[in-house]
Amino acid sequence: MTTGEAPMSAESQPIVLIHGMWMTPRSWDNWVDHYADRGYRAIAPGWPGVKDPEETRRDPSALKGLGIKKVADYYEDLIRGLDRPPIIIGHSFGGLFTQLLLDRGLGVAGVVIGTATPKGVLLLPPSTLRSALPALKNPFNRDGLCPLSEKQFRWRFTNTLTQEESDAIYKEHYIPGTNRAFFEAAFAATSGNSPAAVNYSNPSRAPLLLICGGEDHISPPSVNKTLLKLQSKAPSATELKVYPGRPHFMAGMDGWEELADYALNWSLEHVGTAAPVQTPTTTT
Repeated sequence: MTTGEAPMSAESQPIVLIHGMWMTPRSWDNWVDHYADRGYRAIAPGWPGVKDPEETRRDPSALKGLGIKKVADYYEDLIRGLDRPPIIIGHSFGGLFTQLLLDRGLGVAGVVIGTATPKGVLLLPPSTLRSALPALKNPFNRDGLCPLSEKQFRWRFTNTLTQEESDAIYKEHYIPGTNRAFFEAAFAATSGNSPAAVNYSNPSRAPLLLICGGEDHISPPSVNKTLLKLQSKAPSATELKVYPGRPHFMAGMDGWEELADYALNWSLEHVGTAAPVQTPTTTT
């Protein structure tokens, strides 16, 4: 697979960017502008109730009780209203939503960056479990909010930066998380009707690229390698790209342009392909 410039056209598929937990659409601002410069129309709608970071921090009540299905349904309605199927790119929990949407037959290709995992990834490393503890520590507060301190944010998103550098990103992007989505994802294996479940053998699933950072605490390479094996049960292209030394928020830090171009070029090269993948492909 090459990483050179793919053919571009203003008439190409639209791109839908889905942000993750503790974030807002502002985390995609650079990507939207970058893709516009390349001749593509990218949009980054917020989750239901998610607005500008400062406004959402002032009143995060709309996030209470917000679960996986409601968010996925919201994006499905939005995508079905587009004039043509888009490339879907999601970060963190946005990566989980991307996989759910692809499983519903939406999108011509999908890219997930530091993704949260669908049902079926049973063995999670300690760092992934630790990342969810602020949301899961109180089982009686499933419909509540999950705040993060500056220190907690750095450990999860920007652990390769200094605390001062991380605090600047925290101030610009951070909003509280929603506990319900964490509980639904964490206990997916025990639910017969989990909203986090996908059909890994789905014959109509669009091509899927997994991207992760070598220093990602939330979605480390070991988790993505397991997910790669599961998603490779589908006949369409499935690959994993690991960026050594990068943390969870690598899509919003120095070097994000490399990720943005790789994600788009890979998607364009695989649009319309459904060739069986004999062996999962991992590149670093």
